[in-house]
Amino acid sequence: MASTLTEYLESQENLVREAALALPHQFSQCTYPLGPLRQAVYLCTTCPESRGLCSACSVACHTDHEQIELFPKRNFRCDCPTVSITHGCTLHTKLEEENLQNVYGQNFKGQFCRCGRSYDPKTERETMIQCLSCEDWFHESCCNLRERPSSREPSPDPHSENTGHAEQANEDALSETSSSGLPPPLISGFEYESFVCASCVSKVDILKRWAGTYGVMMVVRNSMTDGWRILGRDSYSEKAVDVEGAAGSAVPGTKRPLSPSGNDVPEAKRARISPSSCLAPTSSSIAQNIYKQDPSTALDPSISLGTGDIFLTDGFRQRWCHCNSCLPSLNANSFLLEEEEVYEPPEDPDSGLSLEELGMRALERIPRDRAIDGIHAFNEMRDDLVKFLRPFAQEGKVVNDADVKDFFASLTEAAKRGRK
Repeated sequence: MASTLTEYLESQENLVREAALALPHQFSQCTYPLGPLRQAVYLCTTCPESRGLCSACSVACHTDHEQIELFPKRNFRCDCPTVSITHGCTLHTKLEEENLQNVYGQNFKGQFCRCGRSYDPKTERETMIQCLSCEDWFHESCCNLRERPSSREPSPDPHSENTGHAEQANEDALSETSSSGLPPPLISGFEYESFVCASCVSKVDILKRWAGTYGVMMVVRNSMTDGWRILGRDSYSEKAVDVEGAAGSAVPGTKRPLSPSGNDVPEAKRARISPSSCLAPTSSSIAQNIYKQDPSTALDPSISLGTGDIFLTDGFRQRWCHCNSCLPSLNANSFLLEEEEVYEPPEDPDSGLSLEELGMRALERIPRDRAIDGIHAFNEMRDDLVKFLRPFAQEGKVVNDADVKDFFASLTEAAKRGRK
């Protein structure tokens, strides 16, 4: 396809900017020496072993392999430099022992959700939700947030004319009404902060106790013939506390300033952190009945009253009761008390630099005599390029791909003759 030199340079600058946004980090260090971390993990499907890679190894060691991004996994150590993977690590060359502390769930077999389906980005239409506890991924339909849709048509050829539209469609798939034509889910992604699957809820006492209460939403129904509804979906805006304004008037939903004495902690908050007073809400009988049903029943939406999954609304970590009865369950699951940090590789100082800036920086790093030789060679090529392009400018012709290839072929041939 013919294009002007200006258009070509602009396209190259756009590619540099896109690369800087997509990969702003350095990928020169494997995270293995850092020990177990909560970090982004990748599954290499080209390698026969079902093991996990850190971000750096996914780029530097397995860049030409097929991979599935599993997103953050806690307490995970990169498997790339270990005996568990036969494909050698190029970043951490010392061969290490197997990571016995790593946990490999079904995601490392390419399976996701309680339904165990594989994930194909070319045909999948649903948004998937990650469980805060087990960090597996779940389909919205498997959480009774929507009817299960049919698979979408495979993505078009990336070289087709509609590539830009296809990429935009993939981005829009995260919106409430996706480009695949699905209606909004029963609970919008903006209405909750975290999701915990039923299997994990049943293992954590405090989650099971609070399930279906204010701010711990569940999808339930009263009978097999009823529609799905939301339990615990009270609006926080309706419960905002009126406080006194500057002139003594009530200002709805605002925070009152801390007094100089610091002794005016609200009674509700004092009780919440008191070791003796339990402020946990009364358990929802509907939720508890769901957890008593046969697990196989919960998985069948045609006969189930609910799966038992919960959706935690914003600020849930500040609302737990910290009495002697509730605190042990919270301490055993620290992610319920504090948001966990996810390790990110160091930022790449070259990220976002133009090709010219990258070239000048590389030039500064080589010995002076070699740099001078390189500048001379560049100037010679520039002069040859000007001579080559002058006739096109004089005649108003467009330089196409074949012309550029002919130019560099002539340079290569001239270099060969010079060596002879």
